[in-house]
Amino acid sequence: MPRSLALLAAVLGFTPSVLAEVKAESVAPASAPAAAAQPTPVTPSAPVQPARVSTGLVTIESDLQRADQLTGVVTATGNVRIVYPDERVVATARQAQYFSKENRVVLSGDVDIVQEGGNLIRAERVVYLVDGERLIAIPPKGQQVFSRLKIQQQKPPAATAATPAASSPAATTTAPTGQVPPAAQP
Repeated sequence: MPRSLALLAAVLGFTPSVLAEVKAESVAPASAPAAAAQPTPVTPSAPVQPARVSTGLVTIESDLQRADQLTGVVTATGNVRIVYPDERVVATARQAQYFSKENRVVLSGDVDIVQEGGNLIRAERVVYLVDGERLIAIPPKGQQVFSRLKIQQQKPPAATAATPAASSPAATTTAPTGQVPPAAQP
């Protein structure tokens, strides 16, 4: 394990035995029978999306990294690049700090956060509250935060004959365009 990740793991409370357990669980056992290792082919009815495996792994690259075990603060400075594959995010900044006691990440100095699919945030400072999954972006003085978000439209669930709502008269009532069916009026 690279030294910087070992320091980060130590600050986060991961002991070498915990890390070894995680690594051991991610590797298939060598004693598994060959027949059990091959899955039964399944013919999907819809396009198959790649499975998202949550590893919790975050990679931090920077010119300097420090970890203070007393305060629980990990600081990376100079050309900071953070890669979080679980969320398909890459962030760059001049400095990044992780406050383990508050479970808070602070990126500062020319912050760019890019998520696969087109989402982007540019700010002078970004505070990410991990537990609440809340992000606060602060602009440079006299400027604005820049965000580009790709909005995913949610498809309404398909109605089936087995649901009680689909068989009720209110659900099958139609009205001319611009009018509300009587059952739907307040």
